[in-house]
Formats: sequence, structure tokens, C-alpha cells
Amino acid sequence: MLWWGRFDPDYSRNRILRKLLGELGWQVRDFQPRLSGMGDWEARLRGVPRPDLVWVPCFRQRDLAAASRWARSHGIPLLFDPLISAYDKQVDERGKLDAGSRRAKRLLAWERRLFRRAGRIIADTPAHADYFAEVLGADREMCAVVYVGAEEALFSPRPMRTRQPGESLEVLFYGSFIPLQGPGTVIEAARRYQGASVKWTLIGNGPLRKACEEQAVGLDNVAFEDWMPYEQLPARIQQADILLGVFGTTPKAGRVIPNKVFQSLACGRPVVTRSADAYPDGLAAEAHSGLVWVQAGDAQGLAERVAVLAEDRDTLHRLGQAAGETSRHYFSESVVRHQLSEALEGLQARRG
Repeated sequence: MLWWGRFDPDYSRNRILRKLLGELGWQVRDFQPRLSGMGDWEARLRGVPRPDLVWVPCFRQRDLAAASRWARSHGIPLLFDPLISAYDKQVDERGKLDAGSRRAKRLLAWERRLFRRAGRIIADTPAHADYFAEVLGADREMCAVVYVGAEEALFSPRPMRTRQPGESLEVLFYGSFIPLQGPGTVIEAARRYQGASVKWTLIGNGPLRKACEEQAVGLDNVAFEDWMPYEQLPARIQQADILLGVFGTTPKAGRVIPNKVFQSLACGRPVVTRSADAYPDGLAAEAHSGLVWVQAGDAQGLAERVAVLAEDRDTLHRLGQAAGETSRHYFSESVVRHQLSEALEGLQARRG
């Protein structure tokens, strides 16, 4: 298998999939062209060996056209794992382009053409697969769902700490402070919070960090920390009592299961997050899964959910155990490996 594009091999989605591909018997080689748009010419000049499958990894729409030209010229199937839509990001998520503008229409047409070049498209949730089909014109039957999951070698369950009477619980948010994550909702929830003593900690950096710090002025129960090396993140999650997912109100926020949710569940920590169509139906209906739902952008609801959890620490610990079970049942590496295996079925090169 040839991984084609100017991608980051250390990004968690790529790390997980490359590991699982190895377990499925695939040998993965990399080709990172100097110029995305001219990658097919570079591959010819460098004499890149013919693989059985070309894989264009997440965020690499710019590499897809050249990769598909090269793959088609060799009779090789191509799989695309976009993870996000460029159109969705600029129009629906960031609001940088109005949907009716010429630039937005050109972007949509460009991405629709790209998606038609792939023989198979991987989506991280069923909701994203539906979006790829309904908005970007992909064949829904050619879209396979492969969850992101968490790296089990790093993120594994640990018993929750037994806090002493009167000791504050920690409610932990981490992320890149973008609108999808709704960090402002977290600050407002901390402001409205009424219940047992808790400390709200927000880790990371990003475009909304400064605004959140200004919003939190005068709140003694809120603290900020800078980002840490990825390998230290599991231990930091395990120090906390309640993890926070995302609370954004954008359409995209309802189509994703973010990395932090997979990672926190894998560490055996209850997660409070917005309800979304991205989750498996059985999980969304389960009352004791380790996932606690609130409405998008609902700061009052978030404050109330945290207060209920903080008041009943026995239930909180049981939810932590349930979180680990949910991770194993729905999102474990074995589940993701099976999804990946099914996604690869039927993709065979035509030998010339």
C-alpha cells in the first residue's frame, strides 16, 4: 500500500490506521511529493514501485488529484480518508465563506470533483459518511465508516482517584480552542456552577484561548494550562475526575466524535459532551455508558450535569468503569481494525 501525500505520520488518526494496517498484513510505504499538484509526475520520474492500493490520508485533498491520475494510469484502486471536508470547514464551521458566494460554490465544485476520483472513501462517523454523500456527491455505498479510536498502548483505563472529603474534583477540558469544541460554553458553565467543589481546568492553545481567559476573569474555580507532549496526555487525563468533550453548535460539531472523547473513554473517565448523531445508536440510548449528554452550547445544562456527578462520587466511579467498557465495546482497536478490514474489501488492483 502506498500512502500518498504531504501528511503527518504522527497524527493520531494516521498512527492508529498505519498500525492496524500492519496487523492486517499490509506493507505501508510512503510517498510525499514536493509539490502536491505535480505528484504524479514526480512519482513517474522517481520510478515509484507499483503498489496494490493507493491511500490518500486525512486532510490531503490537495494531493488527491495527482494521486488519482497516477493510480488510474497504473490500474490501481485509490482510497481517500479525508476526515474533514474543506468546504464544510470554510463555510459551515469557520464561517469564512458564505454558502451563496462564488468562492464557496467553486470550493464545493472542486471538492465534489475530488471525491468522485476515489474508489473508496472512509468516514470517521456515519454522520460524516452521509454528509460526504449528500453534500459532496460521493456514492454512499462506497463510503465506509472507520472510527478514529484511541491508541491503546497509551490510553488505557486506570482506577479513579479516591478524593478526600472536601477535596475538589477536577473537570478537565483539553483541545485546540476552536468553535467546534465550544470552550466558551465551558467557561460559562463554570460561572453558573453551583454544587460540590470542583476545579475546571482547560488545557491547550488556539484561536479562542485568549477570549476564554478574558471570559474567565474573576472565576477562582477556572485554571488554564499550556499544551503538553502527546505521550504525557494519558496520565493527565487519569488525574482528572470528569472529562469534557465538545459543545459547539455548528453542524460539523454534530457529525464528529472528537479524539478527546475516544481517549478519555479509553482511560476510563466519564465524559460530558454534546449529543450528536455521530455516535452509535445503541450508545446514544444507553443511560450508563460513561457518556453524559448535554445540548449543544448549553452552559446551564453542562453546569447541572457536572453538579450531579460531583455530588454522587460512587456513581461517578461507576461511570468511569462504564466508560472503559464503552471504549472496549464500541471503539477499541479490534473494532476499528474490523471496520478497516471491511473498508478494504473489494479493493483489488487490476494487473496489466
